[in-house]
Amino acid sequence: MSTEVRVPALGESVTEATVATWFKKPGDAVAADEMLCELETDKVTVEVPSPAAGTLGEIVAQEGETVGVDALLATITEADADGEDKPAPAPQEERPEASAAATDGDDGDDAVETIDVMVPALGESVTEATVATWFRKVGDTVAADEMLCELETDKVSVEVPAPASGTLVEILAGEGETVQAGGRLARLASGEGAAAAAASSTDAPAAKAAPGSGKDVEDAPSAKKAMAEAGISRDQVTGSGRDGRVMKDDVARAAAAAAHASAPAAPAQAPRAPSPAEDAAREERVRMTRLRQTIARRLKDAQNTAAMLTTYNEVDMTEVMALRNEYKDAFFKKHGVRLGFMSFFTKACCHALKEVPEVNAEIDGTDIVYKNYVHMGIATGTPTGLVVPVIRDADALSFAEIEKAIAEKGARARDGKLSMAEMQGGTFTISNGGVYGSLMSSPILNPPQSGILGMHKIQDRPMAINGQVVIRPMMYLALSYDHRIVDGKGAVTFLVRVKEALEDPRRLLMDL
Repeated sequence: MSTEVRVPALGESVTEATVATWFKKPGDAVAADEMLCELETDKVTVEVPSPAAGTLGEIVAQEGETVGVDALLATITEADADGEDKPAPAPQEERPEASAAATDGDDGDDAVETIDVMVPALGESVTEATVATWFRKVGDTVAADEMLCELETDKVSVEVPAPASGTLVEILAGEGETVQAGGRLARLASGEGAAAAAASSTDAPAAKAAPGSGKDVEDAPSAKKAMAEAGISRDQVTGSGRDGRVMKDDVARAAAAAAHASAPAAPAQAPRAPSPAEDAAREERVRMTRLRQTIARRLKDAQNTAAMLTTYNEVDMTEVMALRNEYKDAFFKKHGVRLGFMSFFTKACCHALKEVPEVNAEIDGTDIVYKNYVHMGIATGTPTGLVVPVIRDADALSFAEIEKAIAEKGARARDGKLSMAEMQGGTFTISNGGVYGSLMSSPILNPPQSGILGMHKIQDRPMAINGQVVIRPMMYLALSYDHRIVDGKGAVTFLVRVKEALEDPRRLLMDL
């Protein structure tokens, strides 16, 4: 029986793709849902799984060829009821991909069932990750669903649980190594001989195992290397990471403190210019995280692609602050969440986007796609970089629902727990640099969006009001927009509508 492998749906307005890589060749045995090949479109990378178990037959579309949606890629020959078409299995020692195997003992009394720990699905268009931290070491006993390690992708952190109870007998990908989606991370053993299997496996592949330090919390690999280079013991360093984990910056601070304490008083002398070699010895080279690489690439792509322009205005925050102070206690008592400024800005932007819909649109080739909804991105700073969780249908939410969504997604963003789906599909973005003290900035677009609003610090300034100079809490606003789709008139109108709604919040209730 033969099953066809066809090109899946590639997304809205995407009609063709290029075959990038075949992971299997004709004659290879494949399991159901095992990845066969990878397709590249102008927007995302799509993995094509096997629709059934069997043997890969003819590959119709070779690497580099362009294929349309539902085009034939290959065929799978399935095994019949008697197994005649099913390829003969390789010997156990030649099939490392097997998910479970019985070993040890001629009579089977000490049989060990080996279970592979696999890299989970990493999200749409994400094909690889870096092993950040192993929470367990070889020989440890683990329970089902206990967290074994943490992976870092260019967008999110992914925790990998144990698929079953047993003993960790081998770590196949150590900290810092890059792994592919669907790849193997480690092996667990269950059964009477599991402990013996773990003991024997620690001798050979010890280099791949995460080195245990006798603590429940594993320090960062870069920190361990820095401690070894500086000659500093673990006891001299105070960890600032999660659960007391020592990071590289902690080692640098400890080394500086130790050098300062041990440096003898030297007589004053004329300063000497350091040589390039001495400067190099004082430098630190750290590999960019995947998240930081993605942020850098996307921001530069936005500058290269969009005709980006920024317009500015300022808003008197008196009325919003008065309204917030008057109702914040009652708001918290009823809704269980604090009333902040972000819900006012989100509501004001949704109101303005209805009047100036091109700011809420995007360019797709030669088409303009107008969004008749608002999926609001809220830029959030995290220890690892800037992420933008999306609040879907923000235009239909109440103040309380917006505040709850912002609080919940912000907390999960800082913990690295956001999923890929929660950071995709935004139509407009708000970035609040004011929380860090920024008085004025020009935010960069979050492609393919056409607009982003920059909030800034609230500062008391003298203002002329009805012929009188009074002190008012003022905030500068900045709207960066894609001039290919948004004209200057539309951008200025949008920002003025946001200003009006914030200076007189009653306009939001009256839809004015």
